Amino acid sequence: MNGGIPGFRNAPASRAVVVAAALFSVTFGFRGRLRDLGLSYQASSPSRLPRVFHSEINSVYEKLQIWRLIISLFAFSSTPELIFGAALLYYFRVFERQIGSNKYAVFIIFSTVVSVLLQILALGYLKGSLLFVYCIQFFSDIRSTDPSLDMLTSGPYGLIFASYVPFFFDIPISMKFRIFGLSVSDKSFVYLAGLQLLFSSGRHSIIPGLSGILAGLLYRMNTFGIRRLKGTHSATQDLTESSIATLVSMGFDRTSAMRALALTNYDVNLASNILLEAQALQS
Repeated sequence: MNGGIPGFRNAPASRAVVVAAALFSVTFGFRGRLRDLGLSYQASSPSRLPRVFHSEINSVYEKLQIWRLIISLFAFSSTPELIFGAALLYYFRVFERQIGSNKYAVFIIFSTVVSVLLQILALGYLKGSLLFVYCIQFFSDIRSTDPSLDMLTSGPYGLIFASYVPFFFDIPISMKFRIFGLSVSDKSFVYLAGLQLLFSSGRHSIIPGLSGILAGLLYRMNTFGIRRLKGTHSATQDLTESSIATLVSMGFDRTSAMRALALTNYDVNLASNILLEAQALQS
């Protein structure tokens, strides 16, 4: 999948996020503290049931540490997650080039904050249902070190998976081919990388990933008018500029992109096909 111009040209916000993710992940990885960063309720064992909901739960409600929350937004909990996550953040810089750094900064803040709030709500639900799980284990005399989710993985999952929403709706398929009889496209590899990241920490990474997708959908639905921030153009102008920026981010020059869009009534898919065929004829 072509991510456009190499490097972080015209994408300073994306560069800041990638650098922060790498820096915090490596720093806390060397210190062996990555496993302690995620939002959690960390109950200890069924034999200590009376203390579970009083002093032993390290949750976002009872012992929230601001520094831990901030770092958990950037630091991945393992090397494979850092590799896949940084690669996806690097690819999704294409959206910053489309909408501009100011609007993309709003998208980063909105998707991150909403994702964290959704994760906190999920932990609150799990915290309430944990009593039922422990009661069953207590009366059944079952001992388990991990009866339920005790920690969510750390990292910019909210931003990454929120970015899959515009990726699904706005990025056209530019190439289709078959592998072992299966029809796939250039976008398939980006989806596979996302699935790998979503299940990289098992059930601990699913909630942050799903929270990010919901945050992306809320942004696309223009919840609270968030998409109007930093915007002064009309909807038609924004749509036109977004279509042009999409083709430019795929590696086509602006003039050719405008001509192809004019020929196809601003259909991005048809315009990209015309431009790809033109490139093939020239080569």
